[in-house]
Amino acid sequence: MGTLNLKTQARLKRKKRIRKKLVGSANRPRLCVFRSARHIYAQIIDDSSGQTLAAASSTEKTVREKTKVKNKVTDANMVGEIIGQRAMEKGVKQVVFDRNGFLYHGRIKAVSKGAREAGLKF
Repeated sequence: MGTLNLKTQARLKRKKRIRKKLVGSANRPRLCVFRSARHIYAQIIDDSSGQTLAAASSTEKTVREKTKVKNKVTDANMVGEIIGQRAMEKGVKQVVFDRNGFLYHGRIKAVSKGAREAGLKF
């Protein structure tokens, strides 16, 4: 793991441990969330075919226009709602939640909450 700081190394270690158990299939794809310092990204991935079925991020124009207050948690909630809507349009109703090694609170929790509000089942 070379030159990465200790926090990042710990996250990648958690990520490996989680991904051993989580696999997205065609009928239940994986909702993968990535959090950077400023933005949050979400993808719905079918691991059997290796394809991304839907994606959303806080860098999109729709998210930036809808949230007037610069609050990363509300942005994350919006991203969750958008990814949920896009998944429903593709016919995906159930997903496996991959928090990507991040702890389940704050923005990661907000994405899952938004996706659930849009109708996704975990």
